[in-house]
Amino acid sequence: MTELLSTLYVQTPGTSLRLEGDTVRVYHPDQPGRKILPLARIDHLVLFRGVTITDELQLRCAADRRTISWLSGYGKFHARMSGPTAGNPLLRLAQYRSHDDPARRLAIAQRMVAGKLHNSRQVLLRAARDATGAKQTALRAAAERHAESLGDTARTSNVNVLMGVEGTAARAYFAALPSMCQAAAVPFERTRRPPTDPVNCLLSFAYGMLRVSVHGALEQVGLDPYIGYLHGVRPGKPALALDLMEEFRALLADRFVMTLLNRKELSDNDFAHLPGDVVELKDDTRRTVLNAWQTNRQRLWPHTHLGREVPAALLPLVQARLLARHLRGDLDEYLPWTVA
Repeated sequence: MTELLSTLYVQTPGTSLRLEGDTVRVYHPDQPGRKILPLARIDHLVLFRGVTITDELQLRCAADRRTISWLSGYGKFHARMSGPTAGNPLLRLAQYRSHDDPARRLAIAQRMVAGKLHNSRQVLLRAARDATGAKQTALRAAAERHAESLGDTARTSNVNVLMGVEGTAARAYFAALPSMCQAAAVPFERTRRPPTDPVNCLLSFAYGMLRVSVHGALEQVGLDPYIGYLHGVRPGKPALALDLMEEFRALLADRFVMTLLNRKELSDNDFAHLPGDVVELKDDTRRTVLNAWQTNRQRLWPHTHLGREVPAALLPLVQARLLARHLRGDLDEYLPWTVA
């Protein structure tokens, strides 16, 4: 049984974090009072721009194998610190050998893409049930395209062809994404670096949070986050973390963003429009989104292969462990996370 610990998000510029015994002290000159949190209940620190942390606290986190991540204001990953490498070196050898074996690499990548397409299709179908008219038609058409892509996935002969199948489905998915929003019209085209509208801003922020969680889960299990199967080896990119994220994007990130928008918890006034068409969350807005994200992490999700429900926060760890079991030869194939 894995205990569900908390991630500490600190986003107010000017805040400093200090080690005080077995606690972390959070200090800001404009916020009176003494705020301390027990380290034993924290598994990860996520620091945004303008937040500082003392060397003593960093060293303590490293010794405890408690990770620290630094992100930009709109959730872009900057850096990560962790302690000694976990896990058996034989697991990483098995990971590298599977990457170098074209057949095994393709088989793992196919399962990951299949998990992504299945879950994305579920999101589209769920949204179609709540939609009407042209929006419902667009959502059902995209869901049908995903069903076709699922069949194509199993027939791919190499990773490049597989990425083409995934890319085609992704374009259909994002084209249908505005139809998931109950507002009359949501102009949207996926942009990443940097986001240029509120929807892209929220998506990039949610993906940043998800990447932090998946990266940490892989390290905790002892896998190398930089040697992937779908994305392969990309200098400076955690390819395996990007691979594993694919299963979670639609349900844990995209649906989260659409829920915030459909509940009208955010408006255009909650975003800062910066020079160069850059859109960023305001500080108060980021706090609202982070609180919602923390609540979302506690939600229980069904796991088809395990036959039980798992908190969202633990799903990346569960999948990292299933991948490790497959690489060690304990499972015949990798089992992606899917929901019915």
